[in-house]
Amino acid sequence: MAVCRATGRATHHRFADLCGFLRRGDLLVVNDTKVIRGRLRARKETGAPVEIFLLARRDGGEGRGETWEALARPSRRLRGGMTFSAGGGLCVTLLGRETGRWVVRLSADDPVSEALERVGEVPLPPYIRRSPCDPPDSRDAERYQTVYAAHPGSVAAPTAGLHFDGEMLDEIRGLGAEVATITLAVGYGTFSPIRTKEVESHRIHAEAYRLSPGTAAAVAATRDRGGRVIAVGTTSVRVLETCAREDGRVNPSEGMTRHFIYPGYRFRAVDALVTNFHLPRSSLLALVMAFAGVERIREAYRCAVEHGYRFFSYGDAMFIR
Repeated sequence: MAVCRATGRATHHRFADLCGFLRRGDLLVVNDTKVIRGRLRARKETGAPVEIFLLARRDGGEGRGETWEALARPSRRLRGGMTFSAGGGLCVTLLGRETGRWVVRLSADDPVSEALERVGEVPLPPYIRRSPCDPPDSRDAERYQTVYAAHPGSVAAPTAGLHFDGEMLDEIRGLGAEVATITLAVGYGTFSPIRTKEVESHRIHAEAYRLSPGTAAAVAATRDRGGRVIAVGTTSVRVLETCAREDGRVNPSEGMTRHFIYPGYRFRAVDALVTNFHLPRSSLLALVMAFAGVERIREAYRCAVEHGYRFFSYGDAMFIR
């Protein structure tokens, strides 16, 4: 679906038609984060199963020991100090609980990142259900990654980017448009609904990001030639707007962002957006409504339901211009 912000008109297309909406001089900004193999199936000394779901790494460096925030179940039967084997030489120790989450220590004979690649599973969003007769999720490790994924750290994929393949990116470059990258480590909080009565009272989760000098220069060059900055996904929007200047350019930087975008926000860096259809009461939907208008997006979603569009991670996309 393509939605024009100026007229409110929505039209229906295949995703490959996106190239027809691009212009020479445009810049697509994509999130090159990579989903970690963060679901661990461990066992107690008794043999009882324990599932660990890694959320965010607390220490900065990689090595044979790392500290993470995690979810664990069955949580009621767990206590601090317990250590479990996850197989492949990887051990998980529960250090304690903080605000409903566990702090865990991962240890291995080799770098933890390598151990996770051996024994971990790529986590799927909680609304994707597997039936008992489904085959193992070996294909998810490929399907739930963008083709440009490079920097491990996310627990969920930047799903707007799942629509692209290498051939399409080459076609976009061949049209005279450019592609630049940012990195935002998508956290588990992306699935947290807005529960406050007023959207302004919602506190968004913090996520690690990086916008490189090269991408900042690409945005500046796009402004100079009169092109559009097109964000691929809400995660790219959040980074660009976190780093945005009043003149539409961006400053290179890295750190943690809690930048929450909701209706009434004035966009400075983003001119167009490629995005999937999101869950109700999510911060992602609030951002899209801020970009295109609340009623316009409500109408677009009604139209998407009427025409049988697929929603959420493996669903369809819309181009808002």
